[in-house]
Amino acid sequence: MKKKIAFVLATAMAASLALSACGSSNAPAASGSGNSAESVTAQDTSTGDSNTVDVQIGPSPETIDPALNSAVDGANMIIHAFEGLLKFDKDNNIVAGLAESWEESDDGLTWTFHLRKNLKWSDGSPLTAKDFVYSWKRVADPATAAPYGYDLLNIVVGFEDASKGNLDALGVEAPDDDTFVVHLSSPCIYFDKIAAFPVLVPVQQATIEAAGDGWTTDPSTYITDGPYYMTEYTDGSQIVFTKNPNYWDAEHITFDKIVWHLIEDANTSYTAYNQGELDLIKDVPTEEIPTLKDNSEFHVEPLMGTYYVTFNTKRAPFDKKEVREALSLAIDRNYVANTIMQGTFSPATNFVGPGVSDEAAGSSYAEVTTKTYGDHFNSSDYQADLEKAKKLLADAGYPNGEGFPTFEYLTNDAGYHKAVAEYLQSAWAQLGITMNVNIQEWKTVTADRRSGNFDVARNGWVYDWDDPSNMINLLETNNGNNDGKYSSAEFDSLVDQARSTADRKQHYDLLHKAEQVVLNDAAMAPVAYYNEFWLQKSNLKNTWHSPYGYWYLMYGSKG
Repeated sequence: MKKKIAFVLATAMAASLALSACGSSNAPAASGSGNSAESVTAQDTSTGDSNTVDVQIGPSPETIDPALNSAVDGANMIIHAFEGLLKFDKDNNIVAGLAESWEESDDGLTWTFHLRKNLKWSDGSPLTAKDFVYSWKRVADPATAAPYGYDLLNIVVGFEDASKGNLDALGVEAPDDDTFVVHLSSPCIYFDKIAAFPVLVPVQQATIEAAGDGWTTDPSTYITDGPYYMTEYTDGSQIVFTKNPNYWDAEHITFDKIVWHLIEDANTSYTAYNQGELDLIKDVPTEEIPTLKDNSEFHVEPLMGTYYVTFNTKRAPFDKKEVREALSLAIDRNYVANTIMQGTFSPATNFVGPGVSDEAAGSSYAEVTTKTYGDHFNSSDYQADLEKAKKLLADAGYPNGEGFPTFEYLTNDAGYHKAVAEYLQSAWAQLGITMNVNIQEWKTVTADRRSGNFDVARNGWVYDWDDPSNMINLLETNNGNNDGKYSSAEFDSLVDQARSTADRKQHYDLLHKAEQVVLNDAAMAPVAYYNEFWLQKSNLKNTWHSPYGYWYLMYGSKG
């Protein structure tokens, strides 16, 4: 897979060198720092203290409250500060976390987790099963408004009542300090993956209730249970994590400090990396990619995820299926992935992309989709799609775009996002439509999407666990991450059946049907499948990157 990606990347990058980056809405803006591949290679790979790792994973996060976070940059910090019942290892297998053992009842309805003895919070106070009861109820609490609340907990007994405020109805209990029990309303074949998800880590009740909403931005109140605790928080600058001596596995945690540099601009990150100030940067200037393809410090790996466009279905004219489908078909996915994104992404053919398993078929979910239903998008015949888009727009009452209101596309200016926005502006202009690009800080984008304060927005989803439901369910009516507020009774029924069945084949069959519903309804517009690319110093060892977009730094070293 990596060899194939490298070949595609090299080919596309070679072609992209011929593109002019000036004056075209179809190409990324050329505002590079002037640093070349040679300057990266020539840099001293040391960034100072061998016991400190300096990284740029993103700008200031909207939140690092485990219950409220729904962004991968915040999740990267959370997995270093907190640990839940279970966790993923470097091979993406579920392993013991705070629970040293667990068992599922024969009927699949009761999961019992046995905690390790003498667990402690970072402040030294005892951590018990009661902390999990509080934390899971907090995620279900409507007052918390956790984006993942419905998606994670609706299979737990009493969730509906809990989501209305009766928290004691939620089927979680602590028979003793070392035992946490979850009662499900129906079996869930991937519940162990849910139990490993960062939203469901324990948080300290007394501190949160005393500090209020600001508990995550003050080192004295950001009490954690994982490998690190916070010792500095400077919004827009950096967050410093220090090794937690009270973590149960502290002896195996190697770095004494992780410094999260909160940099929004990729050129600033790149310059700091070249100057030896950072060990790893996620945001690499896109105009530098062609010169980095042969650099051993430049990494490209597959991600399980899809880059897509979200329509606010509560606002006209995006409440019309024909309008959404027209806008979707007017996107040249091959051009976006292989020219604008320089081959670092792949053109989307369906909603769920490669890498996601279909355990019942013993192959990938995407392969089964193509074999059973065919590909929804054919990137080889864009002109035919464009003509169909024009007809659909006319059928919706907007021939040649006449009468179509001017609207905004919400995005942030990182990676390819601005270049993609400018391309969409020109692509939709071919339909006679005027779209303005609204660029905001990342934390503003996520907040505005969730609150519905947008017309159309860039979106994307990197999987939290290997099951297609993790992304398909985003479009469920009550899902807190359903930013466009799409709603379909047929779709909701299919995903609910898929969630509650213990039959693996039926689970995947139902999800395939559900995916076809949202594709045919143009509930969103898939654009490309993710790959992750980043720069990492060659002396940074023993870290790993997961297909869910997480970097695991806690066992790393500089050698």
